[in-house]
Amino acid sequence: MDKIKKALNKLSFREKQKLKKILIQINAGDFQNLDLRKLKGKSNIFRVRIGNVRIIFHKIDSSIKILTIERRGSKTYRKK
Repeated sequence: MDKIKKALNKLSFREKQKLKKILIQINAGDFQNLDLRKLKGKSNIFRVRIGNVRIIFHKIDSSIKILTIERRGSKTYRKK
């Protein structure tokens, strides 16, 4: 099982519903009304905050690759 599916299995039903809407919005390239920030010291890597859940993704031109979905913790933003 990959890392993103494993993270999704740990979320509640309500969190999964919110996350699904936001992932569709990110995939469409619509970043309005999202708590979006560029990560310091990283080029083209961003995070979206939904409560204490973070979606970290890499954006190159018009393509977007989800890197991880995690609950906020002391190791959330560290390189793995």
